[in-house]
Amino acid sequence: MLYEKPDLLKLPRTDVMIATPWQAPIVWDGTYNLDILNELFHLRGARIGLSVFVIRKYKVFINDFLQSAEEFFMAGHKVHYYVFTDDVSGIPNITLKEGRNMEVVKISGYKRWQDITMRRMQLIRDYISQKLINEVDYLVCLDADLKFMDHIGVEILGDVFGVIHPGFFGESRTAFTHERRNYSAGYIPEDEGDFYYTGCFFGGTVEEVYKLTNFCHNAMMEDKAKNIEALWHDESYLNKYFLYHKPTKLLSPEYAWNDYYGSPVVVKRKRLVHVPKDYNAVRD
Repeated sequence: MLYEKPDLLKLPRTDVMIATPWQAPIVWDGTYNLDILNELFHLRGARIGLSVFVIRKYKVFINDFLQSAEEFFMAGHKVHYYVFTDDVSGIPNITLKEGRNMEVVKISGYKRWQDITMRRMQLIRDYISQKLINEVDYLVCLDADLKFMDHIGVEILGDVFGVIHPGFFGESRTAFTHERRNYSAGYIPEDEGDFYYTGCFFGGTVEEVYKLTNFCHNAMMEDKAKNIEALWHDESYLNKYFLYHKPTKLLSPEYAWNDYYGSPVVVKRKRLVHVPKDYNAVRD
């Protein structure tokens, strides 16, 4: 295939950080050649899984989530959707493209939304060891109240990746809403932390996602034994994991945007956005 020669003296972006101090790439628009990456992942025959949890009232989001994923997520690649839900009848039967399939997994519902978000770490971990390890190479974990607005492809894939939260990418460490109680398993001191990662989107190889979800679940259980919960639940434990187990790739806020934060000039494409909603109504 033909493509423009890379220029060592010309940076793809000069307005944003494109690599971390531990040399993990930060993916922004204009920092990669998707044609090259597609060819590499096709040669590997990469099998990609996407997990999403649709519990209680969150089923109102799943049709738009799946329809937009079919349009914009991993175009041209094999994708297996894993939809975990307490209401199988509420999952739409949509037409999938060739090489893509969907499995609906029945799980129990929970009274509190906090329990739903935290329980998913255990469920993902267990499902990886029971099934996914033999079915997919990479697993992408997403919240249901998101909608794909632009293409998201194999540029996101790596050993383990996290997404920089759109509300904190220009903030100092002291502004990060980490768990600050030193007796919590999610504790991060105020003078530590690289970035603040959103809990709505993470992934990597199934082996690495297993390690991540296992850590988060065990940390939750440790806190539960003390009758406490980290400030932002699974997101707090995820940030603790990424502090001491650095992600090998970071996705810019383009990949989990919320229009509440406006339209900064550095965010050239809003690829995945949070659907506007009344949180009290959908979490009730």
